[in-house]
Amino acid sequence: GSNVDKASFKKLIPVVTYEDVKPDIDRIASGDTSPILCSQPISEFLTSSGTSAGERKLMPTIDEELDRKSHLYSLIMPVMNQFLPNLQNGKGMYFLFVKSESKTPSGLPARPVLTSYYKSRHFARARAANDPYTNYTSPTETILCNDTHQSMYSQLLCGLVLRHEVLRVGAVFASGFIRAIKFFENNWTSLCKDVRNGTVDHRIVTDPVVRLAVSRVLVGPNPGLADFLERECRRDDTGIIPRVWSNCKYIDVIVTGAMSQYIPAIDHYGGGSLPLVCSMYASSECYFGLNLNPLCNPDEVLYTLVPTMAYFEFLPVDRFVEKADHDDDGDCDDDNYGEIKLVDLVDVKLGQEYELVVTTYAGLYRYRVGDVLRVGGFKNKAPQFTFVCRKNVVLSIDSDKTDEVELQTAVTRAAVQHLAPLGASLVEYTSYAETSNVPGHYVLFWEIDNGVMIERSSSTVSESCLAVEEGLNSVYRQGRVWDSSIGPLEIRVVESGTFDAIMDHAVTELGASINQYKTPRCVKRGPIFEMLNSRVVSSHFSPRLPKWAP
Repeated sequence: GSNVDKASFKKLIPVVTYEDVKPDIDRIASGDTSPILCSQPISEFLTSSGTSAGERKLMPTIDEELDRKSHLYSLIMPVMNQFLPNLQNGKGMYFLFVKSESKTPSGLPARPVLTSYYKSRHFARARAANDPYTNYTSPTETILCNDTHQSMYSQLLCGLVLRHEVLRVGAVFASGFIRAIKFFENNWTSLCKDVRNGTVDHRIVTDPVVRLAVSRVLVGPNPGLADFLERECRRDDTGIIPRVWSNCKYIDVIVTGAMSQYIPAIDHYGGGSLPLVCSMYASSECYFGLNLNPLCNPDEVLYTLVPTMAYFEFLPVDRFVEKADHDDDGDCDDDNYGEIKLVDLVDVKLGQEYELVVTTYAGLYRYRVGDVLRVGGFKNKAPQFTFVCRKNVVLSIDSDKTDEVELQTAVTRAAVQHLAPLGASLVEYTSYAETSNVPGHYVLFWEIDNGVMIERSSSTVSESCLAVEEGLNSVYRQGRVWDSSIGPLEIRVVESGTFDAIMDHAVTELGASINQYKTPRCVKRGPIFEMLNSRVVSSHFSPRLPKWAP
């Protein structure tokens, strides 16, 4: 169509959420090829870890978006080399995986953004051209292997054999990196045996294509390395990364937002000496920007948005308007916007928080991403943003994001199904993301009225665990079933009066207003968490995997 000036664009195009564009996306997914959202054909759908009514959101994309993504990736090494020169002289040991994909009724692929990228010709081309960023220890065949267990084993085996060449280690999310190191701890005897013999255990790696790719890396028996690895693995796991990969300069993982809960564990494996680097900021909707000061502390990460990735606008947010007094952690769950004008990238103010709104090349117009960002500084005149939180998300272990409404619905349904028939009811509940074990899992604290009936039937509560899981979104259930990145949900039953005691604590210790007090639906480690744990009378886990289909 004709070019539209900025003022007309802002006046005529409404700000939208996924629910607003879902009917159009459903039409395209069902086979309508008319240019509904975009003049170029939609090439595939990227499945967001955000969900809508329990199902994954489908983000439209076009072929040329892969050029933009590749461009952003190509900027990472030049930025890193300003701080750590000569990274191009070695490899990166990155644990990268594909997830299951499906097809829409029209035959277009629907898959996560990284699965799309790893399977693209752009990724293959970058690897063939020895692009320094994709110079990984893992052969592409191991990354594209659908079986997470085989993939993880193969990638670790290659990383161990090439340990002297490894200058950087990482994964996309902190949770995935920790899972890989735990896997190493649990499987080092088999890995060392394969290193010693120069073989690939065919009982573990059954895929012949993957086995062949790994055997090319192994190039024969290496008993000296096997002896060294066995010695290191028999010690404790503190600083295991710099001990085994002694030339490693940094750990590259996303540790902002919900992933910050994993920082202590990664520091433990890194021995406290290796910097944690968050190199980029991206989502299924589009890629956003880079961290231009990658060696900063994880809690000081600032992302600089690259204006050619999308047209960025900002919705001013005040997370502290009309909030209950006790709610001092400023959870991102309020829509206190009214008719607020969006501001452009050049007009954002230092210290102010905004919800990110994007217009992409692939047919999203003035789309609310759901991320809340704070302006933390400027590079020349370009604003730099710290990631504050994802709106409405209460629980997250891996790439799952469970919001308050969804949790409420799943919990209520489980209570109706399993407590009500025994004459019991749920008085109050809250939740906690337990990440000290691998994999992490959701914990619910339940206070049950007529709990005596429940005590006689402990299977009631464990079946309730499963019922809650069945009510959660498909990304959560995929994490439980497909790659075991999330452990079984746990319900800890607390004694009667526990939540009253928590309210008393909030009112007397924290000065909350009793009129405005509302039970926090999620708690972090701290006094309230300790109060809950000290009153647990029984603990129950989900007995089976929930239903899930790609």
